[in-house]
Amino acid sequence: MANNDSGNGHDPWKRDGDGPNDLDQIVQEWQKRFSRILGGAGGGGGSGAGSGFALVVMLLIAWGLTGFYRVEEAERGVVQRFGAYSITSDPGLRWHLPFPIETVDLVNIQEVNDYNFSTEMLTADEQYVFIDIVVQYRRTDPVLYSFEVADPEITLQDVTESALRGVVGTSTLELLIGERREQIPARTMSELQDTLQNYGSGTGITVTSINLNVVDYPKSVQEAVDDTQKARNDKERYELEARTYANDIIPRARGSAQRVLQDAEAYRDRLIADAQGEAARFESLLVEYQKAPRVTRDRLYIDAIQDVYSRTNKVLIDSEGSGNLLYLPIDQMMRQSGTSSMNGNSSRSGEISLQSAEAVSGPLSEDARRRRTRE
Repeated sequence: MANNDSGNGHDPWKRDGDGPNDLDQIVQEWQKRFSRILGGAGGGGGSGAGSGFALVVMLLIAWGLTGFYRVEEAERGVVQRFGAYSITSDPGLRWHLPFPIETVDLVNIQEVNDYNFSTEMLTADEQYVFIDIVVQYRRTDPVLYSFEVADPEITLQDVTESALRGVVGTSTLELLIGERREQIPARTMSELQDTLQNYGSGTGITVTSINLNVVDYPKSVQEAVDDTQKARNDKERYELEARTYANDIIPRARGSAQRVLQDAEAYRDRLIADAQGEAARFESLLVEYQKAPRVTRDRLYIDAIQDVYSRTNKVLIDSEGSGNLLYLPIDQMMRQSGTSSMNGNSSRSGEISLQSAEAVSGPLSEDARRRRTRE
């Protein structure tokens, strides 16, 4: 069926019970209704002008009613006239010039808001750390909150990250996890509030508290951190072993060096003393030699012979009783005899030695036998 087909006398674009769809007729019907409300007679040119005025009045009244607003006890209303600050309204039912002349922003100054902030950053000792905190704040100044910065919440998050990086970036991971863990919220809050105050006259936001949830290594680098910790422990162990070895070897080396120095000094002193003694003895001998040269020379000779013979083994043999003198290791035989005398009778060993000598060189004379016995 075509669009202009009445379809058994019915318009396909018209529902049952609808009036005429002409726009002028609809406007005229509304004008008649307003005229009846205001008590005017329908029809005619004069009635049309009155109906238009009534419509304008009604629209003005409706527009004026849109200016009423309510401010709750915890709120403050910031009234703006053509975008500029006008007044701050207190709690209660208020009215302002309707839009677009004036607008009102209702700001809750008692509500405590919070947001969660987590990030990963480097510490002062170049360790990777994960931190999760919760920042709580209030909108304490509605005028500054509405006009000082474009988006206070986004600004607060940016400033929070900056303050947290300032705290974490100046501390080592060991301190952050250990003794300075409880100081992170206070230091971050102090830097955060100072930065917010430096935004012109402020942002109208006051940070009430910061709660630290997590400060630890990120899971993605936990294995690498464990290896680093193991390497650090090995480094400390090696340093301790090296210090222990140094504490052991250095004193011993110093002791050995001191002992060598002392031995050298003693050797030097002994040589000097010996040399001085020899020089003194020589000088004393020189004096005696100058007094009696022959006697001194004979005395020195006898002393030298006595010193040499006292340190050597001697065997005296009387060769008058025999014409043949054979070379025998008599000193060794006597030494063997001396060793045997320690286990047996010394006189018996002497007789054996004499008998051995007689067997080799012939019978000894009586004088030689007596001398041999004395030896």
